[in-house]
Amino acid sequence: MTITEKTAYLKGLLEGMAIDQTTNEGKLLAAIIDTLDDIALAVADLDDEVGAINDEMDMMEESLDAIDEVLDDLEDALDAIDEDLDDMDDELEEIFEILDLEEEDDDEYDDEDEYDDEEDEELEDEDLYQLVCPTCEEEIIIDEDVLAKGSMKCPACGEDLEFDLTELVDEVEDED
Repeated sequence: MTITEKTAYLKGLLEGMAIDQTTNEGKLLAAIIDTLDDIALAVADLDDEVGAINDEMDMMEESLDAIDEVLDDLEDALDAIDEDLDDMDDELEEIFEILDLEEEDDDEYDDEDEYDDEEDEELEDEDLYQLVCPTCEEEIIIDEDVLAKGSMKCPACGEDLEFDLTELVDEVEDED
């Protein structure tokens, strides 16, 4: 029996006992039962609200459990990826070690190194100029031969670039 059912029962008893509600005692009993009825209704409303809150809390707990499982799975996947990356790093180190040994043992590489050194020396002796394409803003490095031609196409965007060396020649003559 719920608390509201119990107060309804008390109201029925009061009416069934034929207590005169005009007397002081009758008025008091009627007021007490009305107060108990109001309290019972308020408690019933609170019970309903608490039940709804408990249901929502249960749903939130289930959702959090599901999220926790997903996070655990992600953590496991990230750990596996981390292990794979560590393995790949180890394999790459082994490959680099092997390549370094082969490079030292192979005379063919030594001949190529000499060729590269000769090219580097030639490039060091040659004057290079850096310019920026006004259209695409690509940095371009050119040598004296291209500069002497007076023009070229930008390798990035195809824009015709022209070089005016008259100011540079005048400055050089002024310095001499």
